[in-house]
Amino acid sequence: MTPTEPVLVPGERPRLMTVHAHPDDESSKGAASSARYADEGHDVMVVTCTGGERGSILNPAMDRPDVLQNMTAVRNAEMARAAEILGVQHVWLGFVDSGLPEGDPKPPLPEGCFALGDVEEQTAALVRVIREFRPHVIVTYDENGGYPHPDHIRTHVVSMAAWEAAGDPARFPGAGAPWQPLKLYYGHGFSRGRIEAFHRAALEAGEESPYGEWLENWKDRPDPGIRVTTQVPCAEWFSRRDDALRAHATQIDPTSRFFFTSLEVQARVWPTEDYELVHSLVETETPEDDLFTGIPFEGAVEQRRAG
Repeated sequence: MTPTEPVLVPGERPRLMTVHAHPDDESSKGAASSARYADEGHDVMVVTCTGGERGSILNPAMDRPDVLQNMTAVRNAEMARAAEILGVQHVWLGFVDSGLPEGDPKPPLPEGCFALGDVEEQTAALVRVIREFRPHVIVTYDENGGYPHPDHIRTHVVSMAAWEAAGDPARFPGAGAPWQPLKLYYGHGFSRGRIEAFHRAALEAGEESPYGEWLENWKDRPDPGIRVTTQVPCAEWFSRRDDALRAHATQIDPTSRFFFTSLEVQARVWPTEDYELVHSLVETETPEDDLFTGIPFEGAVEQRRAG
């Protein structure tokens, strides 16, 4: 694909789609950006590929028999509440959580799960949603899935296949009229630089840092931060991000390190959410501070920048 001048309707609302593996991923990855864009008049759609049915209960307060017995309904309700807090639209793609295999050797993935499913079928499902919503920008995971959960890696595979297919009238003709998104990004929330900034801030305040062990274990791992091209300022929406994250009560322990660094410190030392521009069909220059840079909207975008 090469850069092209898009055909846009005057006054058209910018549309952002984020594609995630499980409910709660949308709140731990790029949630403040999503809330910011929604507040500024953009249409924001979260796509969740699986229902999170096999997710472990990570909050001791929610580790109860009634929750375990109704995990699907509980996680559906959590997702609905998080979407309401962020001000975004939401759609389930409808596939089944693969779970995170643990042990040595790791057990096989369960039959019928997302990570073992048919990529063509999964791509068709996402293409249908893309053609219905018609996003100008898509955000998804990198080739490592952000972290190597099988559903995150499959989300990457399906997202990239759907990016290629959505605008092609020969692909999935029964999935709606073709629509070609203009930009695709990978989200990079947990860069080494960000964690180091939080670690230093804790030490400078005379506090014990929960990030030292994390950084020590990072020595031989790649740093996605070196791939970042785009940093979206969104500190004003960090509290909304955290509220959405806490809405996923089965998955988030409110005493966890997600909430250790105060919002004031975060706004001071790392006030952005970070992305890697992977594909663009419009002219743009990096570094960027806006996922919609280069897309010539009339109306909402110009008003926001003027303000």
